[in-house]
Amino acid sequence: MQKSSTSIFNIAVMVAALGYFVDIYDLLLFQIVRVESLTSLGLNAAQVKSEGEFIISIQMIGLLIGGIIWGIMGDKKGRLSVLFGSIILYSIANIVNGFVQTPNQYAMVRFFAGIGLAGELGAGITLVSELVNKEKRGLSTSLVAGIGLTGAVLAYFISLHFHWRTCYFIGGGLGFCLLLLRITVFESNMFSKLKESNITRGNFFMFFRNKQRLKKYILAILIGLPTWYVIGILVAFSNNFGEQFGVTEKVLPKKATLFAYSAIAIADVLIGFVSHWLKSRKKALYIFYFITVVSIALYFMQAGGSANTMYLICAALGFGTGFWAIFVTMAAEQFGTNLRATAATTVPNMVRGALPLMLLLFNGFQKITSYTNAAIFVGIIVMIISIAAAYFTEETFGKDLNFVEK
Repeated sequence: MQKSSTSIFNIAVMVAALGYFVDIYDLLLFQIVRVESLTSLGLNAAQVKSEGEFIISIQMIGLLIGGIIWGIMGDKKGRLSVLFGSIILYSIANIVNGFVQTPNQYAMVRFFAGIGLAGELGAGITLVSELVNKEKRGLSTSLVAGIGLTGAVLAYFISLHFHWRTCYFIGGGLGFCLLLLRITVFESNMFSKLKESNITRGNFFMFFRNKQRLKKYILAILIGLPTWYVIGILVAFSNNFGEQFGVTEKVLPKKATLFAYSAIAIADVLIGFVSHWLKSRKKALYIFYFITVVSIALYFMQAGGSANTMYLICAALGFGTGFWAIFVTMAAEQFGTNLRATAATTVPNMVRGALPLMLLLFNGFQKITSYTNAAIFVGIIVMIISIAAAYFTEETFGKDLNFVEK
């Protein structure tokens, strides 16, 4: 019988981490090559901004849809089926992405890439959560996220030395290389035993049939909103904010992303140890929320600053939002084995899918106030909602995961 591992780093953790590494490379690649790639398609500065927002939104909608598809499959067919299927889809999509000729083609391919990218993290975190003992679970999932998030760093350096189309080809190739490593991983014992029973698995609508379960699900989503407010608005459009702040030097979004994700990777490992030390997921979350709030305040106080100051503040923002691992782990810990992959896969992708709504709100506020104030208002709303959601979320540290939803 397969037992829970007492080691925080094993083959499953390594494969999940490398899978998320490739996932993040591909997920953030558009943000990194956005200006370069859209300019090469013949767009002017205003179109690069508007089409960039549109393509990011389309990719996030793909992630939202893919999260539901892969989440259900993860509970019906197994965690490994998702790890194989999702990477095949987004690897093919990224290779195709290297051939696009128009913004609409770009958006369509990013939509399908988004569907594929949606499955990687949730399935990996679910598998690791079920294979590692409950005391070490948070440490292992933090390693998965911490190592995986450095994929954005690789994407940045690759973009410095290769044409943007080649960057997409490399992403697709990395995905197919990862498939070979996936063969060494086995399905979790919890799921294998459940598969032999008649218990309903992967029914997405079960989240909506029970008030308490629905509440847990909504709260699990809301606590993650600051991550994509920071990455999808403040970091992604740091060049536009730099102009608003009077930064004389040119701010490069790809460099802002490098600083942010380098800090996120460090924080995502650190938060696992903080949570382990405090014996609490929520207390660790509150600490990183505080860092996020302070960093957001600093971001909007850099009038007349420099590009380097912008990059350092983006690093601080990244560090503050480095609670992605704990956030997804909490989602996995909230629900039984028959809904765990569905929860852990849909929850982070619901957060990613919320970015178009945040951008819509951001653009709506710009009709009544300035570009900067609009972003501040969105940030205030997001942080209030997330902090309140964390307060009402149940503590899951050390929770036994060997249970099912009925």
